Amino acid sequence: MEIAIPSFLILIGMPLTYSISDGIALGFIFYPITMIAAKRGKEVSPIMYLLFFVFIGFMWILNVN
Repeated sequence: MEIAIPSFLILIGMPLTYSISDGIALGFIFYPITMIAAKRGKEVSPIMYLLFFVFIGFMWILNVN
């Protein structure tokens, strides 16, 4: 289930935002969140946590402009 939720958000996010990069960003944002919610946060690579913050910044920059 921890992998299914981000995958579903990628599949739904791409057509709803009309952007492949936004859909993929949703997956990178929600994967660490779902793993932490499932108490499996230690299994997530530090690079994924870095990408989490990078894509949060990406979404923030897109919404500010």
